[in-house]
Amino acid sequence: MDPAPLMPPLKPRIGIFGGSGLYRMEGLTDVREQVVDTPYGAPSDALLLGRLAGVDVAFLARHGRSHGLIPSQIPFRANVYAMKSLGVQYLLSVSAVGSMREEIAPLDMVLVDQFIDLTRKREGSFFGDGAVAHVSLADPVCAVLRSVLAASFADAGLADVRLHTQGTYICIEGPAFSTRAESHWYRSLGAAVIGMTNMPEARLAREAEMAYATLALATDWDCWHPHQACVTAEMAIANLQGNAQRAQQVLAHAVRRIAASWPASAAHGALGSALVTPPHSMSAPVRERLHALIARIH
Repeated sequence: MDPAPLMPPLKPRIGIFGGSGLYRMEGLTDVREQVVDTPYGAPSDALLLGRLAGVDVAFLARHGRSHGLIPSQIPFRANVYAMKSLGVQYLLSVSAVGSMREEIAPLDMVLVDQFIDLTRKREGSFFGDGAVAHVSLADPVCAVLRSVLAASFADAGLADVRLHTQGTYICIEGPAFSTRAESHWYRSLGAAVIGMTNMPEARLAREAEMAYATLALATDWDCWHPHQACVTAEMAIANLQGNAQRAQQVLAHAVRRIAASWPASAAHGALGSALVTPPHSMSAPVRERLHALIARIH
């Protein structure tokens, strides 16, 4: 009996983080699981490698496929490092959020352009312990990738969904939702949406020189809205499932657009002006730990 033919290797340059309600990617073909070990421990789950719209991609459910991790337990460094070690250069995040603005209704989509990080318990950098880097995070979302997502939304023809092309995402520790006083405070800070997972994810992606953008799916109005029910997990998940299929349509078009030109991003050279400790000055264990991040820097 002839042996089964070997599947050709996949070399994903595009990675996708799925949030609450998005644990697999429909339309993914030639799917295989890959367990990745990192210097920062194991990622949230095995990564799914496959082809989406004919393009090699890597997908990871950031809470795990059984949604067993609260936001504080997500191994953000391992997740981002795993993507980097596979060769990912473009990282698309799909995230459930609450709306902090009247004009952003549940089931709307938002292309986040800024973050406010109010998390407290998370390791927020790959650096330290023998290596120092200070990346620029003034514009934490890749403008090129955000534009790709906007064009991809138009490609998908989602006439029944509104897209907001900018907004500040305030990231809280969780897992509890906000108090009413906190919700009003966050609105006063200029937040457009609220979530629990995109920080330090976005910061780590910049340290890993990956272009990063978030497609945020509004599920509720948090608890600030005077005429709407306060958010519950049941409400959030139900609304997110209603938008998950639409989000996957946008992602398929985005993958096609990225692969058509592999656009340059300022994020791809972020460490060039940020790395303070030269690699030759690092100890061998430190260089090994950071290998996937600093391999291009001599």
